[in-house]
Amino acid sequence: MLISEVSDKTGLSQDTLRYYERIGLIPRVKRSKSGIREYDELDCRRIEFAKCMRKAGLPIEVLIEYVALYQQGDETAQPRKF
Repeated sequence: MLISEVSDKTGLSQDTLRYYERIGLIPRVKRSKSGIREYDELDCRRIEFAKCMRKAGLPIEVLIEYVALYQQGDETAQPRKF
């Protein structure tokens, strides 16, 4: 999916999607040979999770830390509990 499609699907601006990627809130999105972002369903689920957590009032700094811990695997399950 292109960034414009993901923006329409999630209701987030393209700038917000790029920002979330840049700050590590979502992992780096695959790119085509020409450098265009190509989102898949997992990317969209991660974006929806971030969107939901932000809507619930979770500060972005805390969410970034949570995502970083999650990416480290099961050994970080305890620190991830809120």
